[in-house]
Amino acid sequence: MMKIEQYCVGAVQTNCYFAVNDKTQEMLIIDPGDSASFLADKIRQEGLKPQAVLLTHGHFDHAMAAEELAGMFGIKIYAHEKEKDTLAQPKLNVSGMIGHGDVYHADVFVKDGEVLSLAGMEIKVLYTPGHTEGGCCYYIEKEKALFSGDTLFSQSVGRTDFPRGSMSDLVRSIKEKLLPLPDEVKVYPGHMGTTTIGMERMGNPFI
Repeated sequence: MMKIEQYCVGAVQTNCYFAVNDKTQEMLIIDPGDSASFLADKIRQEGLKPQAVLLTHGHFDHAMAAEELAGMFGIKIYAHEKEKDTLAQPKLNVSGMIGHGDVYHADVFVKDGEVLSLAGMEIKVLYTPGHTEGGCCYYIEKEKALFSGDTLFSQSVGRTDFPRGSMSDLVRSIKEKLLPLPDEVKVYPGHMGTTTIGMERMGNPFI
């Protein structure tokens, strides 16, 4: 069984998630946007064993603490292959919003439909551009859990007014990649509260 812990970090209240394998205490860190030392303390206090950092996209508020955490625990950072530019260019990762000119990186670039075997879990990569050029979601079918980053929110969708954002791409991504998932799949978004695919299919005004 998987246990999910949620920590709200950084200037714009981003959800960082720990996806923990209850049997082994191996875990994944999803979108560590800030507060690396705080998150590392939580990991150590609970005796967890990080296996990877998964980034849904490269904006500063999701990626800023990734490198520090990866270095602390000797693990790799994963992102979609089309997010290289966003990670590498401050103009695209919008770190200027907080007075930074940050460059981020990933060690492993994943493809749409790829299934990652990490921490004893099978995680499917769903490529969902729109909020950013290489945004993606991570779907753990066995646990009926979707980490949607800033693609899909409760009764809302991600912003598309940042560089290389596209509302038409975002809505298409949600309709083609996320809405076909079962109603009961729980959605863990990058901001605000959780929802389900069924609730969004019924009531999300953007789709």
